[in-house]
Amino acid sequence: MKILVINCGSSSLKYQLIDMENEKVLASGKCDRIGVESIDSPFIEYKRDSKKIIEEVPLPNHTVAFELVMKYLLDPEVGAIKKLSEIDAIGHRIVHGGPNFTKTTLVTDEVLKEYNTSIEYAPLHNPAHLQGINACLELMPNTPQVLVFDTSFHTTIPEYASLYAIPYEYYEKYAIKRYGAHGSSHKFISEEAAKKLGKKKEEINIISCHLGNGSSIAAIKGGVCIDTSMGLTPLEGLIMGTRSGDLDPAILEFVMKKENLSIDEMMTVLNKKSGLYGISQITGDIRDLKGLAAEGNKRAQLAIDMFAYRVKKYIGAYMAALGNVDAIIFEGGIGEHNLDIINKCVSGLEPLGIIFDDSHNGDEQYEGVVSKPKSKVKMIVIPTNEELEIAKETMEAIN
Repeated sequence: MKILVINCGSSSLKYQLIDMENEKVLASGKCDRIGVESIDSPFIEYKRDSKKIIEEVPLPNHTVAFELVMKYLLDPEVGAIKKLSEIDAIGHRIVHGGPNFTKTTLVTDEVLKEYNTSIEYAPLHNPAHLQGINACLELMPNTPQVLVFDTSFHTTIPEYASLYAIPYEYYEKYAIKRYGAHGSSHKFISEEAAKKLGKKKEEINIISCHLGNGSSIAAIKGGVCIDTSMGLTPLEGLIMGTRSGDLDPAILEFVMKKENLSIDEMMTVLNKKSGLYGISQITGDIRDLKGLAAEGNKRAQLAIDMFAYRVKKYIGAYMAALGNVDAIIFEGGIGEHNLDIINKCVSGLEPLGIIFDDSHNGDEQYEGVVSKPKSKVKMIVIPTNEELEIAKETMEAIN
């Protein structure tokens, strides 16, 4: 069975075609700068085996982008399939399911109508996902389409951990609560961690640290999520590339009055001008920050220290929530490629039985155990594979 996984952003479309018999990626790539005015030209990237093609091409909308993806997949020379019917289903990564979508769902006309109610919970992401769904339906109307929600994995969080201490009527009226994100990644990691530990996922408690430009941590008890750092939106929690993470809500009013900002302008500040970028005022990329810090840039070093400290606080909090922790897992762009940053995130937690093997400090990339043998809590780097998890859930849905 071949599953095409689609992940649409407001101006991008990422894709992977996966053969589920052997879980091999047959082709992958992305379309970028869709429908936007930019100095740089829009392009499609297509990768198959060792071949990589980048073509600058007009991309006025997601339908045109998807048609180009199909063109490359069907290409006689570099294509991965000979006809569209070889694709058994399309799985769409959806950032937010809102209160009504709690599990992977087959696309129907009724589902699409209901989907519109979830747009307000992720106004930057969910409309883009809808464009991708419609583009696929237009070109492949008879192929099953499946929605896989980032928020589904977190629906098991109990009320005392998911609700905010605001008037309960806001939950009743508007379903305001903690929804989380990166659910496909955290679910994949919980299953892979169990394999690494030689146990069933129901037998272990882990803290999953998805660290990248967008970052979140999840407390997973027996394969079930009981808490996560992101909230109603992906803005809450850890310090991220350009997102502020946790802050005093009164800061919004204070800054808005001082700077004469509208709500939209303030949200832009929190989502796109804060985080690591906001502290350094140069970059939100941890790799660049490390280079700058090594040159003596104090604000770059401050940004790194703040990021690591926030991760450490969440790890400690989730150790308390879980009671017993078998392993702490690190994944994502930072988690898989910056072991020196991981060391900073757990430095000082030795009294809790967490001892990092600092021989990995120089590793740019590593997969496996990064804790010392005497560490009571294992620390493991496991590369995440959200696309494979989405493909698995898509296959289950159509079966």
